[in-house]
Amino acid sequence: MKISFLIHNAYGIGGTITTTFNLAQALAERHEVEIVSVLRHRELPNFTLDPRVSLRPLVDLRQEKEHPLHLRPARVFPRAEYRYGQYSELTDERIGECLAALDADVVIGTRPGLNVHLAYQAPKHVLRVGQEHLTLDNHSPRLRHALRRAYRRLDALTTVTEADAAAYRRKMRLPGVRVEALPNSVPDPVLPPSDGDAKVVVAAGRLVPVKRYDLLIEAFALVAAEHPDWRLRIYGKGEEHDRLRALTAELGLWNNVFLMGAAAPMEAEWVKGSIGAAASNFEPFGMTIVEAMRCGLPVVSTDCPHGPREIIQDGVDGRLVPVDDRDALAAALLELVRDDELRRRTGRAALKNAQRYAPGPVVEQAERLFAEAFAAREAGRRAAGDRPGVRRVLAGQGFAARDAAYTVASGALRVVRKGRR
Repeated sequence: MKISFLIHNAYGIGGTITTTFNLAQALAERHEVEIVSVLRHRELPNFTLDPRVSLRPLVDLRQEKEHPLHLRPARVFPRAEYRYGQYSELTDERIGECLAALDADVVIGTRPGLNVHLAYQAPKHVLRVGQEHLTLDNHSPRLRHALRRAYRRLDALTTVTEADAAAYRRKMRLPGVRVEALPNSVPDPVLPPSDGDAKVVVAAGRLVPVKRYDLLIEAFALVAAEHPDWRLRIYGKGEEHDRLRALTAELGLWNNVFLMGAAAPMEAEWVKGSIGAAASNFEPFGMTIVEAMRCGLPVVSTDCPHGPREIIQDGVDGRLVPVDDRDALAAALLELVRDDELRRRTGRAALKNAQRYAPGPVVEQAERLFAEAFAAREAGRRAAGDRPGVRRVLAGQGFAARDAAYTVASGALRVVRKGRR
């Protein structure tokens, strides 16, 4: 089958871009996949994209930034959405034209505003799947109101955690819309995992206030006071860089804390460490936590909403500590720093437990979701007396690679492999 992703700007840097590329590349093993980028501001993406995945932009800001329609405010993209200022009548027009001409079987939106476009503009024969990479509680009441109306037109909605999926079911009241958690995937590592011997703690992500790298540095000061031979490496770039550098100097940690800048991919940097760390106040998922664990690092993280507690088993493959608690964060790091055997054992457990975020299991979840959402929609049409549609999307090149036929939850539909028509 053919799957299209609709993304804000595939040429930038960010967690949604990373996770979209990862899922698209994993799906491309068995399906025809494209990424449609609403905006483009440079020649090539920052991240390498599998050549099996096609990429096409709709608005090229290098030539169209001053386009008359781009100077007028958007009408479809919701005003309460964070990115509203970057959308316009031109993006409304291009997205609408793209969706109207779409020959895909499944189209996946990757942020609230784009999910609204899917809800109102995607053709009915296409399965409309909205992705939420943030959390419901992170959205303003005004945006939630707009989404509640639009999301009822979707076929399925995915969140990255079970906790957020439960919140959408409980608070949004979306009859007929399948709401499920679909975690982000991380590609299989190509390097040998960490052996746990390096005296290095590694953290990565945007240098922004919510990530609380200031708290991590302050906690690491207590680690360095007891173990001055240990180092903290922080990878990423952002508005907090200068403040974090000043804090490092203020605490006298020039030889212990290093702001390494951005690195992509991060795998080669994770395996140089022995412990991963995350100190966020809020983490919808925790992509860097999974990345670290897939490289054999136990991770010490704040127990912030919602992701870390669904990824880390406290005391088994890492540690969870209260949000905004410097001393608890330092104590958890010291526990692993002091005990070589504990560090290695939890690292091995992290490597094993994080396999559930490998591309294979996540793709199987996605395929199952698509099949069951199509089956539910077909059942609804039959109940309403509509003529059954062609189920070409349920055939394809591998809804369940291990089965020749796939029985969905209703038991009413078999997925027969006859190839995409």
